[in-house]
Amino acid sequence: MAIFELLASGAPGRSVAPEAVARAAAGEDWRRALPQVRAEAVGLARQGRLLILRHGKPVDPNGFKGVYRLRLPDTDTQVAPPHAQA
Repeated sequence: MAIFELLASGAPGRSVAPEAVARAAAGEDWRRALPQVRAEAVGLARQGRLLILRHGKPVDPNGFKGVYRLRLPDTDTQVAPPHAQA
């Protein structure tokens, strides 16, 4: 999975943009891959395997909007409750 490969290649606690994941997975056709990256990120966040960040803070994967980044969870990170949006 391109998400985990990019996150593993960086420093611990580093986040990545979904555009970088799409570029790694789809090359020049990366814009078409963005909806799949988002869907995959939401699924992984629901499983607790990934954090979706807005303004550097974890958000509920079921209802976030706008620009976001992806990061691996650490032991002291809590996902925002449902209805809390940054």
